[in-house]
Amino acid sequence: MLRLAPLLIVTLLVGPILAGLTMALLPAFGYLPALGGHGFSLDPWRQLLAQPGLARSVGVSFASGLFTTAVSLAVVLLFLAGVSGNRLDRWIRRLVAPLLSLPHAAAAFGLAFLIAPSGLLARLVSPGLTGWQRPPDLLIVNDPWGLSLMAGLVIKETPFLLLMCLAALPQLDAERRVAMARSLGYRPMTAWLKVVAPSLYSLIRLPVFAVIAYATSVVDVALILGPTLPPTLAVSILTWFNDPDLSRRFMASAGAVLQLGVTATALIAWCCLERLVARLGRHWLARGGRGQGERPLRLAGKGLILLASLTAFVGLAGLALSSIAGLWRFPDALPQSLTATHWLRALPTLAGPIATTALIAIGATLLALTLTLAALENEQRSGRRPAEGKLLSALTLLYLPLIVPQIAFLFGLVVVMESLGTRPRLWLVTFGHLLFVLPYAFLSLAEAYRRFDSRWTQLALSLGASRNAIFWRVRLPMLLAPLLTAGAVGLAVSIGQYLPTLLLGAGRIATVTTEAVSLAAGGNRRVVGVWALVQASLPLVGFIIAVGLPRLLWSNRRDMRGSP
Repeated sequence: MLRLAPLLIVTLLVGPILAGLTMALLPAFGYLPALGGHGFSLDPWRQLLAQPGLARSVGVSFASGLFTTAVSLAVVLLFLAGVSGNRLDRWIRRLVAPLLSLPHAAAAFGLAFLIAPSGLLARLVSPGLTGWQRPPDLLIVNDPWGLSLMAGLVIKETPFLLLMCLAALPQLDAERRVAMARSLGYRPMTAWLKVVAPSLYSLIRLPVFAVIAYATSVVDVALILGPTLPPTLAVSILTWFNDPDLSRRFMASAGAVLQLGVTATALIAWCCLERLVARLGRHWLARGGRGQGERPLRLAGKGLILLASLTAFVGLAGLALSSIAGLWRFPDALPQSLTATHWLRALPTLAGPIATTALIAIGATLLALTLTLAALENEQRSGRRPAEGKLLSALTLLYLPLIVPQIAFLFGLVVVMESLGTRPRLWLVTFGHLLFVLPYAFLSLAEAYRRFDSRWTQLALSLGASRNAIFWRVRLPMLLAPLLTAGAVGLAVSIGQYLPTLLLGAGRIATVTTEAVSLAAGGNRRVVGVWALVQASLPLVGFIIAVGLPRLLWSNRRDMRGSP
């Protein structure tokens, strides 16, 4: 049975995406018999191109993908290049780590509260520095250029890319490379950028592509921070898809195909930028500059990553304060009174979405971990990796749900389910979450599983233990910490899913994320603060268990407790 696990994973990742893209492509050209489209036509594309503001929607989506990725990657590389291993650097890393569990929507809510004209920053500097007695008439959140959207995405994607870099660095022996460059007279930061960064980038290229794809097609963050007239392309597609006039689904399909094209174009543009940077980089390497003026770059790298982390945490703190605030007029820096009224009013409506969120997240995560463990155990027993010699292809399949825009294939997947007569059910939403949880669970657990010391297996075999007994009684207990960490990552990914829940659940399955995003349009900052804090707190439960349970179980076994 274990031999079927890799095939099942590939089928789960590739099958729904191909089916979804196919069923998005056919209605885009007028063919959907269920809605009266019995022949191929270009009418959906004519309707799409006639939509006002389409060019701006496409432009903002395209620009946000490239700008977000470029800024996040630059910040991460500058930080890693300037790391000296002192206490500040370790503190920054520990500060960034919790942001991985923070859902995108919660981070977006925090940033919106922080930078809004009546937000916390404006209150802290008013009226003393600004003279404002009323909120200024400035369009900061939901600005037409998508700058606040890009800022929110940078806050979340920077920790993700940092984690990918930290996972890839042990494969490069960076310290020895830098030491060799230092022996030739290069400054520390210049040495790292010249001898480590190029090799590191080749290892994190697929995660970078995933960031581009997500930033060009994000929906929940765009609903909170993005422009509104017109919105981003993905938000427009969602609006057309939910329109009571079912004939607009043809145009929505054409928009989904256009979104796929926008993402593909952004990826191609990024590849062209790679070539340009590589050519300039070769000239920079050949010139042999040893590096001068590193201090500003080092301060920039540490300062920007610290700014992104503190912005997220201060925004969440502001939301927490708002959720218990009584009367809080502008420009008062603090509320005049505190009250639990907003929480007491929200508690009766919180129970259902929390239970649904937990049920879906736990189900999707357990399925993902089961498939991941089966595939990795089969890899160990067979003695070869599933795609040995084709590592890029294997990784591409794992990243496929992350690289293909959600709005493009989920829309078609809904059409497939409707054609099969499948009603929106909890299991269907769980399956949709599984598509995105499985890649993260596999990537989180694979390295630890493959590095497991095979001498333990040989020792158990010499004592007469079977392969199954070794798996249950030796390997799993010793890998409990990375297994729980992968589970916590899976829970965080599932809790943050907005579009799969909305589309596959047809709006009938309410989770904390869908409810929080829907409340964003109401503008009640106190109610939004309650829901955003609940959404941000749920993933933390998984990470607390992942850190605390191994320490509790293995309190008398130091090397089995996980992270120190």
